[in-house]
Amino acid sequence: MSTAARRRLMRDFKRMKEDAPPGVSASPLPDNVMVWNAMIIGPAETPYEDGTFRLLLEFDEEYPINRPHVKFLSEMFHPNVYANGEICLDILQNRWTPTYDVASILTSIQSLFNDPNPASPANVEAATLFKDHKSQYIKRVKETVEKSWEDDMDDMEDDSDEEEGEEEGSDGDGSV
Repeated sequence: MSTAARRRLMRDFKRMKEDAPPGVSASPLPDNVMVWNAMIIGPAETPYEDGTFRLLLEFDEEYPINRPHVKFLSEMFHPNVYANGEICLDILQNRWTPTYDVASILTSIQSLFNDPNPASPANVEAATLFKDHKSQYIKRVKETVEKSWEDDMDDMEDDSDEEEGEEEGSDGDGSV
């Protein structure tokens, strides 16, 4: 059944495929257009540079009237990200409007890497280090970036193991 939300999400997906903003990617799950996986690459000249940060976006049938639920799946050390991955960002709370799409949501989150808002902290430790001990903050962020690479390597190894298992399960005549 096609709903306005699903049609809008398919338009958002088409835009992401044809004209994704730099450093972000997203696509719906193969069997559920209402749930998306996304990735943001840490912007150059920030402590997050080249990190690969995974997110989950969940939409309801009232999207774009209702905002999506967005959270980091990757570990994140940032003043505006809670320990559970939830993001403190005005457009995901009280400033949401239906004009925002997946691309604009992800670029807004990406902009937090350039310009954290320690005045509205979700992570008090990160906000304090950002304001008062910048070198310690940068060190912690760089550790998070390295962890994002390790997580990506683990994901690639898991994918490789699954593919090998599929190949081993076949006896060459198409039967398993």
